[in-house]
Amino acid sequence: MMRILNVMPLENHTLAVTFEDQLTRYCSIAEYLHQEAFAALVDPVAFAKVRNGGYFVEWENGADLSADTLFIDSRETPDIKA
Repeated sequence: MMRILNVMPLENHTLAVTFEDQLTRYCSIAEYLHQEAFAALVDPVAFAKVRNGGYFVEWENGADLSADTLFIDSRETPDIKA
């Protein structure tokens, strides 16, 4: 399992995640927002309170995603629309 060194919330429900290989990848969690556990993260303030757990990220409401999921669902460049 890959370790997360840093996570930073960006606009449009995207996370910039730096993994142990020192590469930063970008992961949108928009596809998860319809699920009950992630519904509160529609609020940008709640989304921005993401915390790095090392092998996962989590939010105050208990929603979490593993490092593996983030890596698989990520891109090398952000897909942020203005």
